[in-house]
Amino acid sequence: MATYGVMPNMTLYLIKEYHMEITTASNVLFMWSSATNFMPLVAALLADSFFGRFYTIGFGSIICFMGMILLWSTTIIPQAKPPPCSNNPICTSVAIPQLVLLCTSFVLISIGAGGIRSSSLAFGADQLENGEFKRKSNLKESYFTWYYASYTLSVLIALTCVVYIQDNVGWGVGFLVPALLMLIGVGSFFLASPFYVKLKCRSSLFTGLVQVVVASFNNRSLELSDGTSNCTWHCTSGSSLDCPSEKLRFLNKACVVRDPETDLTPDGRPKNPWRLCTVDQVEELKSTIKILPIWSTGMIMSINISQTSFPIIQASSMNRQITSNFTIPSASFNTITVISVILWIFLYDRIFLPLASRVTRRPFRISPKTRMGIGIFFSILAMIATSAVEGVRRSRHARSGGSQMSAMWLVPQYCLTGFAEASNVIAQNEFYFLEFPRSMSSVALTMNGIGMSLANLIASFLMNFVDWISKKGGKESWISSDINKGRYDYYYLVLAGLSVANMIYFLVCSSAYGPLKGEKKLEEEQGEVL
Repeated sequence: MATYGVMPNMTLYLIKEYHMEITTASNVLFMWSSATNFMPLVAALLADSFFGRFYTIGFGSIICFMGMILLWSTTIIPQAKPPPCSNNPICTSVAIPQLVLLCTSFVLISIGAGGIRSSSLAFGADQLENGEFKRKSNLKESYFTWYYASYTLSVLIALTCVVYIQDNVGWGVGFLVPALLMLIGVGSFFLASPFYVKLKCRSSLFTGLVQVVVASFNNRSLELSDGTSNCTWHCTSGSSLDCPSEKLRFLNKACVVRDPETDLTPDGRPKNPWRLCTVDQVEELKSTIKILPIWSTGMIMSINISQTSFPIIQASSMNRQITSNFTIPSASFNTITVISVILWIFLYDRIFLPLASRVTRRPFRISPKTRMGIGIFFSILAMIATSAVEGVRRSRHARSGGSQMSAMWLVPQYCLTGFAEASNVIAQNEFYFLEFPRSMSSVALTMNGIGMSLANLIASFLMNFVDWISKKGGKESWISSDINKGRYDYYYLVLAGLSVANMIYFLVCSSAYGPLKGEKKLEEEQGEVL
């Protein structure tokens, strides 16, 4: 709630307080969002390899709080931002020191958010590994679903209460509230420390993956016989894996023991880990390589979700008045997306699955891959709806001489975006958690964030490319700062076309991937899997 409390209105804050053009503000936010979504990967590697999830979350919370305090300081220190345009005939551009202060706060928030997001979901799953929780086979699927529901509920509060404070009370109080919420979160997290299950981390995960590549290359001349029974594999003590899988067989050369006396120490460890790895290391790298094509489809869908600046400007240009005394803040329209996410989760988990199980007379579930495809389909519909609504708004504005169209026309596109996010993102997290080895669970649950990070970079490039192409020959850019002169409806048609291509690409990748780990076993034990 704290981190998302500062993000929704940031477009307006940069435009109004720092006098940025919409393309400049969008690029700044794309870079910030990209860094925020990339940092969980770095933090996850540190959590799984060195610090553990508890300390990674704790350290991230403290750093994030420091960043929020620094961001809040930009609202109360007059010299921290340019003077208001109302006091000067010409708007003063932001100075380098002011921009450095602002970006430093963004960097601290990104680092802190990386520590929190990288490990919080996996840390919660760790608490289900002991006692009676471990015996409930469907508990983790419900956990992922309701974790995301609680996450969206916190975003909902941020988009309503915090955004309302920012719009009606001021930026100072509006940025102070998230900082105080972060302080409460840090305190409560550390106070509950004695009650947590804290799993030990392992040796450097990234180094282990590189060792597999190097060992495979070093052993490239080794001939592998058909099957796995004719080779001696180096296994980790206590591991459930006693031989590697047949896919990507060339990597299996990294874990073949050719001569136990020359390859292994007396206690069973490899003498040279760059020539001999464990089966677990090989399977970890295989899991990463195998998942990448499907992961890239989620990254492309995230380009649509990352379009945050334009919807706020679009809502600002429409009639948002509900009563004579209340007008919906522009950034609060994102609450429709959040409510749609919560509604989808409730309907799927509490109505659809029980009803389907009753009809089929056995436990029923939809596989993560199918739900990911449903999310991509809804994303296509959302982009088409956004383009259509903007086309109607623009033409009505031109015909009526500037009268505003009701902002309620935005509801369908926000609902479709919420359905797409709920179906695809939750399924992605479950897919990665199931398919990656247990030792990589923190990395697995940051894969979606990594995709969002790259999606923001691609979205920034795409926006700049469309802006450059569309204003050639002295024409008005499709992504003009004046929404009524631009052609954002065309821009969203481009995104819709990209989404259609992504849907086809996903179907190909899904078919090539094959069944998920344990999917056949789950179908036999629990029931039907769609």
